[in-house]
Amino acid sequence: MKIPEQGCLLRVFIGESDHWHGKPLYEAIVLKARELHLAGATVLRGPMGFGAHSRMHTAKILRLSQDLPIVVEIVDAEEKIEILLPHIEEMVEEGLITMEKVRVIKYRANPPQ
Repeated sequence: MKIPEQGCLLRVFIGESDHWHGKPLYEAIVLKARELHLAGATVLRGPMGFGAHSRMHTAKILRLSQDLPIVVEIVDAEEKIEILLPHIEEMVEEGLITMEKVRVIKYRANPPQ
């Protein structure tokens, strides 16, 4: 798969406890991106953060949270991200969605042997 040098980065900031149709929201987002043949997706779990309600979410032992911050990052051509975006907007009831232009330096899978 080839991504043009000028790509697009989609970031979705959600909570670990967010769900979509019975599965974790981050999983539903990644599966939808895969279904639409996007280049790839990464889910990052944050040890601490807060959002629109200013409620602190942390992994500290004394304040164990079941709703840690999650960031889903997806990089591909802007046209491909635009196809995914309406699905993401429908899935994310509460959170933050950002998009920015990125310069893709390298994207390769190992050649078949």
